[in-house]
Amino acid sequence: MSGSPAGSAEARRPTAGTPVPTASGSTAGFLAHRPALRPDVLLSPALLHGPATVHLIKDPEGGAAFEVGVKEYFLISRLDGVRSLGEIGEEYADAFGKRLAEPHWKRLLGLLGTRGLLAGAPARPAPAATGPAAPAAAAVTASGPFNGTLLRGTMRLVADANATTGRLHRLLRPVLRAPFLLPLTGLLAAMEVLLASALPELAGDTWWLFHRPVALIAVFTLLWLSTALHELAHGVAARHYGGTVSEIGLRWRLPMAVMYCTVDNYRYLRTRWHQFVVAGAGAFANLLFLLPFLAWWAALPAGDPTRRVLSGLLLLGSVQALVNLLPLPPLDGYTMLGHALRVSRLGPESGRYLRLRLGDRAAAAAYPRRARTLYLGYAVGSALLVVLILAALATGLYFNLVH
Repeated sequence: MSGSPAGSAEARRPTAGTPVPTASGSTAGFLAHRPALRPDVLLSPALLHGPATVHLIKDPEGGAAFEVGVKEYFLISRLDGVRSLGEIGEEYADAFGKRLAEPHWKRLLGLLGTRGLLAGAPARPAPAATGPAAPAAAAVTASGPFNGTLLRGTMRLVADANATTGRLHRLLRPVLRAPFLLPLTGLLAAMEVLLASALPELAGDTWWLFHRPVALIAVFTLLWLSTALHELAHGVAARHYGGTVSEIGLRWRLPMAVMYCTVDNYRYLRTRWHQFVVAGAGAFANLLFLLPFLAWWAALPAGDPTRRVLSGLLLLGSVQALVNLLPLPPLDGYTMLGHALRVSRLGPESGRYLRLRLGDRAAAAAYPRRARTLYLGYAVGSALLVVLILAALATGLYFNLVH
Protein backbone atom coordinates (compact mmCIF):
# COMPACT_ATOMS: atom_id res chain seq x y z
CA MET A 1 0.00 0.00 0.00
CA SER A 2 1.42 3.33 -1.03
CA GLY A 3 1.86 6.30 1.24
CA SER A 4 4.30 7.44 3.88
CA PRO A 5 4.23 5.85 7.33
CA ALA A 6 2.84 7.88 10.13
CA GLY A 7 4.58 8.05 13.44
CA SER A 8 3.04 8.47 16.84
CA ALA A 9 0.40 11.14 17.23
CA GLU A 10 2.39 12.37 20.20
CA ALA A 11 5.50 12.80 18.00
CA ARG A 12 3.98 14.78 15.11
CA ARG A 13 3.85 18.57 15.04
CA PRO A 14 1.41 20.47 12.81
CA THR A 15 2.85 22.74 10.20
CA ALA A 16 2.04 26.40 9.94
CA GLY A 17 -1.52 27.04 8.85
CA THR A 18 -2.82 23.65 10.01
CA PRO A 19 -6.58 23.92 10.66
CA VAL A 20 -6.74 22.78 14.29
CA PRO A 21 -8.87 24.07 17.14
CA THR A 22 -7.23 26.58 19.45
CA ALA A 23 -7.81 26.92 23.14
CA SER A 24 -8.84 30.52 23.47
CA GLY A 25 -9.96 30.32 27.07
CA SER A 26 -8.96 27.11 28.78
CA THR A 27 -8.16 23.51 28.26
CA ALA A 28 -11.78 22.72 29.03
CA GLY A 29 -12.87 24.97 26.17
CA PHE A 30 -10.47 23.28 23.80
CA LEU A 31 -11.64 19.81 24.80
CA ALA A 32 -15.24 20.83 24.07
CA HIS A 33 -14.48 20.91 20.34
CA ARG A 34 -16.04 18.15 18.23
CA PRO A 35 -13.85 17.70 15.13
CA ALA A 36 -14.86 15.14 12.53
CA LEU A 37 -12.92 13.02 10.13
CA ARG A 38 -14.01 13.41 6.52
CA PRO A 39 -16.73 10.80 5.90
CA ASP A 40 -14.99 9.36 2.84
CA VAL A 41 -11.69 8.67 4.60
CA LEU A 42 -10.98 4.93 4.76
CA LEU A 43 -9.76 3.14 7.90
CA SER A 44 -8.52 -0.43 7.76
CA PRO A 45 -8.93 -3.12 10.40
CA ALA A 46 -5.90 -3.89 12.57
CA LEU A 47 -2.96 -5.39 10.68
CA LEU A 48 0.20 -6.99 11.96
CA HIS A 49 3.22 -5.29 10.38
CA GLY A 50 6.52 -6.51 11.77
CA PRO A 51 6.35 -6.38 15.56
CA ALA A 52 3.66 -3.67 15.53
CA THR A 53 -0.09 -3.66 15.10
CA VAL A 54 -1.09 -0.88 12.71
CA HIS A 55 -4.08 0.53 10.86
CA LEU A 56 -4.05 2.02 7.38
CA ILE A 57 -5.69 5.37 6.69
CA LYS A 58 -6.38 6.35 3.10
CA ASP A 59 -7.59 9.52 1.44
CA PRO A 60 -9.66 8.33 -1.56
CA GLU A 61 -9.31 11.69 -3.29
CA GLY A 62 -5.53 11.69 -3.49
CA GLY A 63 -5.00 7.96 -3.09
CA ALA A 64 -2.32 8.42 -0.41
CA ALA A 65 -2.31 5.97 2.49
CA PHE A 66 -0.29 5.87 5.68
CA GLU A 67 -0.01 3.77 8.81
CA VAL A 68 -0.88 4.71 12.38
CA GLY A 69 -0.56 2.78 15.60
CA VAL A 70 -3.33 1.34 17.72
CA LYS A 71 -3.55 4.38 20.02
CA GLU A 72 -3.71 6.86 17.16
CA TYR A 73 -6.37 4.76 15.45
CA PHE A 74 -8.39 4.65 18.67
CA LEU A 75 -8.55 8.43 18.65
CA ILE A 76 -8.91 9.01 14.90
CA SER A 77 -11.74 6.50 14.51
CA ARG A 78 -13.76 8.38 17.16
CA LEU A 79 -13.56 11.78 15.49
CA ASP A 80 -17.20 11.70 14.37
CA GLY A 81 -18.30 15.28 15.05
CA VAL A 82 -20.56 14.04 17.84
CA ARG A 83 -18.13 13.20 20.60
CA SER A 84 -16.02 16.01 22.02
CA LEU A 85 -12.27 15.75 22.45
CA GLY A 86 -12.88 15.52 26.19
CA GLU A 87 -15.25 12.57 25.78
CA ILE A 88 -12.84 10.78 23.48
CA GLY A 89 -10.05 11.51 25.95
CA GLU A 90 -12.06 9.83 28.72
CA GLU A 91 -12.49 6.73 26.54
CA TYR A 92 -8.77 6.79 25.78
CA ALA A 93 -7.91 7.01 29.48
CA ASP A 94 -10.18 4.06 30.28
CA ALA A 95 -8.60 1.98 27.50
CA PHE A 96 -4.91 2.89 27.94
CA GLY A 97 -4.65 4.30 31.46
CA LYS A 98 -3.31 7.65 30.30
CA ARG A 99 -4.86 11.03 29.63
CA LEU A 100 -3.94 13.08 26.60
CA ALA A 101 -2.80 16.65 27.22
CA GLU A 102 -3.84 19.49 24.95
CA PRO A 103 -0.49 19.53 23.03
CA HIS A 104 -0.92 15.87 22.16
CA TRP A 105 -4.36 16.55 20.72
CA LYS A 106 -3.00 19.45 18.69
CA ARG A 107 -0.27 17.31 17.20
CA LEU A 108 -2.72 14.60 16.18
CA LEU A 109 -5.21 17.05 14.72
CA GLY A 110 -2.33 18.84 13.03
CA LEU A 111 -1.30 15.63 11.30
CA LEU A 112 -4.84 15.06 10.06
CA GLY A 113 -5.34 18.68 9.11
CA THR A 114 -2.09 18.82 7.16
CA ARG A 115 -3.24 15.82 5.15
CA GLY A 116 -6.68 17.38 4.57
CA LEU A 117 -8.50 14.55 6.34
CA LEU A 118 -10.65 16.62 8.70
CA ALA A 119 -14.15 17.69 7.68
CA GLY A 120 -14.13 21.31 6.58
CA ALA A 121 -10.40 21.39 5.92
CA PRO A 122 -9.37 23.00 2.62
CA ALA A 123 -8.56 20.57 -0.17
CA ARG A 124 -4.87 19.86 -0.60
CA PRO A 125 -3.56 21.14 -3.95
CA ALA A 126 -2.12 18.54 -6.29
CA PRO A 127 1.69 18.69 -6.26
CA ALA A 128 3.11 20.39 -9.32
CA ALA A 129 5.71 18.57 -11.38
CA THR A 130 8.94 20.55 -11.11
CA GLY A 131 12.61 20.08 -11.81
CA PRO A 132 14.11 17.34 -13.92
CA ALA A 133 11.12 15.06 -13.39
CA ALA A 134 8.68 17.49 -15.01
CA PRO A 135 9.33 16.59 -18.67
CA ALA A 136 9.03 12.87 -17.87
CA ALA A 137 5.77 13.43 -16.03
CA ALA A 138 4.44 15.47 -18.93
CA ALA A 139 5.44 12.74 -21.34
CA VAL A 140 3.55 10.12 -19.35
CA THR A 141 0.45 12.31 -19.25
CA ALA A 142 0.67 13.03 -22.93
CA SER A 143 0.92 9.34 -23.77
CA GLY A 144 -2.71 8.85 -22.71
CA PRO A 145 -3.62 5.23 -22.07
CA PHE A 146 -0.14 3.96 -22.98
CA ASN A 147 2.73 3.72 -20.53
CA GLY A 148 6.10 2.15 -21.19
CA THR A 149 7.75 0.92 -24.36
CA LEU A 150 6.99 -1.58 -27.11
CA LEU A 151 8.92 -4.22 -25.17
CA ARG A 152 7.42 -3.59 -21.74
CA GLY A 153 4.50 -1.46 -20.63
CA THR A 154 0.78 -1.12 -19.96
CA MET A 155 -2.26 0.17 -21.80
CA ARG A 156 -5.60 1.15 -20.28
CA LEU A 157 -8.46 -0.56 -22.08
CA VAL A 158 -11.42 1.38 -20.62
CA ALA A 159 -11.76 5.03 -19.69
CA ASP A 160 -13.66 4.39 -16.44
CA ALA A 161 -12.79 1.00 -14.95
CA ASN A 162 -14.99 1.54 -11.90
CA ALA A 163 -18.06 2.24 -14.04
CA THR A 164 -17.32 -0.76 -16.27
CA THR A 165 -17.06 -3.18 -13.36
CA GLY A 166 -20.11 -1.52 -11.84
CA ARG A 167 -22.15 -2.39 -14.92
CA LEU A 168 -20.86 -5.97 -14.82
CA HIS A 169 -21.72 -6.17 -11.16
CA ARG A 170 -25.29 -5.01 -11.74
CA LEU A 171 -25.66 -7.63 -14.44
CA LEU A 172 -24.28 -10.46 -12.27
CA ARG A 173 -25.67 -9.37 -8.91
CA PRO A 174 -28.61 -11.87 -8.93
CA VAL A 175 -26.16 -14.81 -8.96
CA LEU A 176 -23.62 -13.33 -6.52
CA ARG A 177 -25.46 -14.78 -3.55
CA ALA A 178 -24.79 -17.72 -1.26
CA PRO A 179 -27.79 -19.86 -2.41
CA PHE A 180 -26.30 -19.85 -5.91
CA LEU A 181 -22.57 -19.68 -5.22
CA LEU A 182 -22.34 -22.42 -2.58
CA PRO A 183 -23.77 -25.20 -4.80
CA LEU A 184 -21.65 -23.89 -7.67
CA THR A 185 -18.54 -24.09 -5.49
CA GLY A 186 -19.42 -27.68 -4.64
CA LEU A 187 -19.83 -28.45 -8.34
CA LEU A 188 -16.39 -27.00 -9.10
CA ALA A 189 -14.87 -29.06 -6.30
CA ALA A 190 -16.52 -32.18 -7.75
CA MET A 191 -15.08 -31.27 -11.16
CA GLU A 192 -11.57 -31.18 -9.73
CA VAL A 193 -12.06 -34.53 -7.99
CA LEU A 194 -13.24 -36.05 -11.27
CA LEU A 195 -10.28 -34.60 -13.16
CA ALA A 196 -7.89 -35.87 -10.49
CA SER A 197 -9.30 -39.38 -10.92
CA ALA A 198 -8.66 -39.11 -14.67
CA LEU A 199 -5.18 -37.62 -14.25
CA PRO A 200 -3.30 -40.34 -16.20
CA GLU A 201 -5.53 -39.80 -19.23
CA LEU A 202 -5.32 -36.01 -18.92
CA ALA A 203 -1.54 -36.07 -18.61
CA GLY A 204 -1.14 -38.35 -21.62
CA ASP A 205 -3.48 -36.27 -23.74
CA THR A 206 -1.72 -33.06 -22.70
CA TRP A 207 1.62 -34.53 -23.76
CA TRP A 208 -0.01 -35.42 -27.08
CA LEU A 209 -1.37 -31.87 -27.32
CA PHE A 210 2.10 -30.35 -27.01
CA HIS A 211 2.99 -32.07 -30.25
CA ARG A 212 0.03 -30.45 -32.09
CA PRO A 213 0.96 -26.75 -32.54
CA VAL A 214 -2.37 -25.59 -33.99
CA ALA A 215 -4.43 -27.24 -31.27
CA LEU A 216 -1.99 -26.00 -28.61
CA ILE A 217 -2.35 -22.41 -29.81
CA ALA A 218 -6.14 -22.75 -29.57
CA VAL A 219 -5.88 -24.05 -26.00
CA PHE A 220 -3.53 -21.27 -24.91
CA THR A 221 -5.84 -18.71 -26.51
CA LEU A 222 -8.69 -20.01 -24.35
CA LEU A 223 -6.45 -19.95 -21.28
CA TRP A 224 -5.56 -16.34 -22.05
CA LEU A 225 -9.27 -15.52 -22.19
CA SER A 226 -9.60 -17.25 -18.82
CA THR A 227 -6.98 -14.91 -17.36
CA ALA A 228 -8.98 -11.92 -18.60
CA LEU A 229 -12.09 -13.27 -16.85
CA HIS A 230 -9.92 -13.88 -13.78
CA GLU A 231 -9.03 -10.19 -13.58
CA LEU A 232 -12.57 -8.98 -14.18
CA ALA A 233 -13.80 -11.33 -11.46
CA HIS A 234 -11.58 -9.54 -8.94
CA GLY A 235 -13.14 -6.24 -9.98
CA VAL A 236 -16.74 -7.46 -9.84
CA ALA A 237 -16.20 -9.07 -6.42
CA ALA A 238 -14.63 -5.86 -5.13
CA ARG A 239 -17.61 -3.82 -6.33
CA HIS A 240 -19.98 -6.33 -4.72
CA TYR A 241 -18.46 -5.69 -1.30
CA GLY A 242 -17.86 -1.96 -1.61
CA GLY A 243 -14.39 -1.76 -3.14
CA THR A 244 -13.45 0.25 -6.20
CA VAL A 245 -11.55 -0.46 -9.41
CA SER A 246 -9.14 2.15 -10.73
CA GLU A 247 -7.86 0.58 -13.93
CA ILE A 248 -8.45 -2.24 -16.39
CA GLY A 249 -5.81 -2.75 -19.00
CA LEU A 250 -3.23 -4.82 -20.78
CA ARG A 251 0.25 -5.40 -19.39
CA TRP A 252 2.97 -6.78 -21.62
CA ARG A 253 6.52 -7.92 -21.28
CA LEU A 254 7.16 -9.35 -24.71
CA PRO A 255 6.49 -12.01 -25.76
CA MET A 256 3.88 -12.22 -22.94
CA ALA A 257 0.83 -9.98 -22.58
CA VAL A 258 -1.87 -10.32 -19.91
CA MET A 259 -4.93 -8.44 -18.74
CA TYR A 260 -4.89 -6.72 -15.36
CA CYS A 261 -7.50 -5.15 -13.11
CA THR A 262 -6.35 -2.82 -10.34
CA VAL A 263 -8.63 -3.14 -7.33
CA ASP A 264 -8.53 -0.35 -4.74
CA ASN A 265 -9.80 -0.09 -1.20
CA TYR A 266 -10.75 -3.71 -0.57
CA ARG A 267 -8.07 -3.83 2.14
CA TYR A 268 -10.39 -1.44 3.98
CA LEU A 269 -13.42 -3.73 3.89
CA ARG A 270 -14.52 -4.50 7.40
CA THR A 271 -14.61 -8.29 7.30
CA ARG A 272 -11.88 -10.78 6.43
CA TRP A 273 -14.38 -12.85 4.48
CA HIS A 274 -15.11 -10.05 2.03
CA GLN A 275 -11.39 -9.44 1.51
CA PHE A 276 -10.79 -13.18 1.16
CA VAL A 277 -13.52 -13.53 -1.47
CA VAL A 278 -12.24 -10.59 -3.53
CA ALA A 279 -8.75 -12.09 -3.59
CA GLY A 280 -10.03 -15.57 -4.48
CA ALA A 281 -12.58 -14.53 -7.10
CA GLY A 282 -10.08 -14.85 -9.94
CA ALA A 283 -9.30 -18.54 -9.35
CA PHE A 284 -13.03 -19.20 -8.95
CA ALA A 285 -13.63 -17.63 -12.37
CA ASN A 286 -10.84 -19.75 -13.90
CA LEU A 287 -12.49 -22.95 -12.69
CA LEU A 288 -15.96 -21.77 -13.69
CA PHE A 289 -14.63 -21.14 -17.20
CA LEU A 290 -13.70 -24.84 -17.46
CA LEU A 291 -17.11 -26.20 -16.45
CA PRO A 292 -18.76 -26.26 -19.93
CA PHE A 293 -15.62 -27.78 -21.42
CA LEU A 294 -15.82 -30.55 -18.84
CA ALA A 295 -19.33 -31.42 -20.03
CA TRP A 296 -18.11 -31.47 -23.64
CA TRP A 297 -15.11 -33.64 -22.66
CA ALA A 298 -17.30 -36.13 -20.78
CA ALA A 299 -19.65 -36.51 -23.77
CA LEU A 300 -16.86 -37.66 -26.10
CA PRO A 301 -15.39 -41.16 -26.28
CA ALA A 302 -11.84 -41.82 -25.04
CA GLY A 303 -9.26 -41.34 -27.77
CA ASP A 304 -11.35 -38.83 -29.72
CA PRO A 305 -9.01 -36.02 -30.94
CA THR A 306 -11.34 -33.30 -29.66
CA ARG A 307 -11.51 -34.99 -26.27
CA ARG A 308 -7.71 -35.09 -26.16
CA VAL A 309 -7.53 -31.36 -26.86
CA LEU A 310 -10.12 -30.73 -24.16
CA SER A 311 -8.11 -32.90 -21.77
CA GLY A 312 -5.18 -30.54 -22.22
CA LEU A 313 -7.40 -27.52 -21.66
CA LEU A 314 -8.92 -28.99 -18.50
CA LEU A 315 -5.57 -30.04 -17.05
CA LEU A 316 -3.73 -26.82 -17.87
CA GLY A 317 -6.69 -24.68 -16.82
CA SER A 318 -6.98 -26.49 -13.49
CA VAL A 319 -3.27 -26.11 -12.86
CA GLN A 320 -3.55 -22.41 -13.73
CA ALA A 321 -6.34 -21.91 -11.19
CA LEU A 322 -5.02 -24.11 -8.39
CA VAL A 323 -1.43 -22.90 -8.59
CA ASN A 324 -2.75 -19.37 -8.22
CA LEU A 325 -4.18 -20.41 -4.83
CA LEU A 326 -0.76 -21.32 -3.44
CA PRO A 327 0.24 -19.00 -0.55
CA LEU A 328 3.36 -17.70 -2.30
CA PRO A 329 3.89 -14.16 -3.58
CA PRO A 330 2.67 -12.74 -5.91
CA LEU A 331 -0.13 -15.32 -6.23
CA ASP A 332 -3.69 -14.72 -5.06
CA GLY A 333 -3.34 -17.43 -2.42
CA TYR A 334 -0.66 -15.33 -0.73
CA THR A 335 -3.00 -12.33 -0.69
CA MET A 336 -5.82 -14.48 0.68
CA LEU A 337 -3.61 -15.78 3.48
CA GLY A 338 -2.55 -12.26 4.38
CA HIS A 339 -6.19 -11.17 4.63
CA ALA A 340 -7.16 -14.24 6.64
CA LEU A 341 -4.36 -13.61 9.13
CA ARG A 342 -4.69 -9.80 9.00
CA VAL A 343 -0.98 -9.43 8.28
CA SER A 344 0.63 -6.80 6.07
CA ARG A 345 3.63 -7.80 3.92
CA LEU A 346 3.69 -11.34 5.26
CA GLY A 347 6.54 -12.57 3.05
CA PRO A 348 9.02 -9.71 3.54
CA GLU A 349 8.29 -9.43 7.25
CA SER A 350 8.73 -13.21 7.69
CA GLY A 351 12.11 -12.97 6.00
CA ARG A 352 13.05 -10.00 8.17
CA TYR A 353 12.05 -11.84 11.35
CA LEU A 354 13.96 -14.96 10.30
CA ARG A 355 17.12 -12.89 9.72
CA LEU A 356 16.72 -11.32 13.15
CA ARG A 357 16.19 -14.70 14.72
CA LEU A 358 19.44 -15.93 13.18
CA GLY A 359 21.49 -12.78 13.81
CA ASP A 360 19.89 -10.75 16.62
CA ARG A 361 17.92 -13.00 18.93
CA ALA A 362 17.21 -10.16 21.37
CA ALA A 363 15.48 -8.14 18.64
CA ALA A 364 13.55 -11.19 17.49
CA ALA A 365 12.44 -11.92 21.07
CA ALA A 366 10.95 -8.41 21.26
CA TYR A 367 8.31 -9.42 18.71
CA PRO A 368 4.93 -10.31 20.25
CA ARG A 369 4.12 -13.99 20.46
CA ARG A 370 1.58 -13.93 17.63
CA ALA A 371 4.08 -12.24 15.30
CA ARG A 372 6.82 -14.75 16.18
CA THR A 373 4.47 -17.66 15.51
CA LEU A 374 3.11 -16.34 12.22
CA TYR A 375 6.40 -15.17 10.74
CA LEU A 376 8.36 -18.26 11.68
CA GLY A 377 5.51 -20.52 10.55
CA TYR A 378 5.24 -18.81 7.19
CA ALA A 379 9.01 -18.73 6.61
CA VAL A 380 9.34 -22.46 7.30
CA GLY A 381 6.07 -23.45 5.62
CA SER A 382 6.70 -21.50 2.42
CA ALA A 383 10.23 -22.91 2.16
CA LEU A 384 8.89 -26.46 2.52
CA LEU A 385 6.19 -25.74 -0.05
CA VAL A 386 8.75 -24.52 -2.59
CA VAL A 387 10.86 -27.65 -1.99
CA LEU A 388 7.81 -29.88 -2.52
CA ILE A 389 6.91 -28.08 -5.75
CA LEU A 390 10.44 -28.41 -7.09
CA ALA A 391 10.51 -32.09 -6.12
CA ALA A 392 7.17 -32.69 -7.87
CA LEU A 393 8.39 -30.92 -11.02
CA ALA A 394 11.62 -32.92 -11.02
CA THR A 395 9.70 -36.17 -10.56
CA GLY A 396 7.34 -35.32 -13.40
CA LEU A 397 10.21 -34.41 -15.69
CA TYR A 398 12.02 -37.66 -14.86
CA PHE A 399 8.84 -39.67 -15.51
CA ASN A 400 8.36 -38.06 -18.93
CA LEU A 401 11.99 -38.61 -19.92
CA VAL A 402 11.90 -42.28 -18.88
CA HIS A 403 8.60 -43.02 -20.55
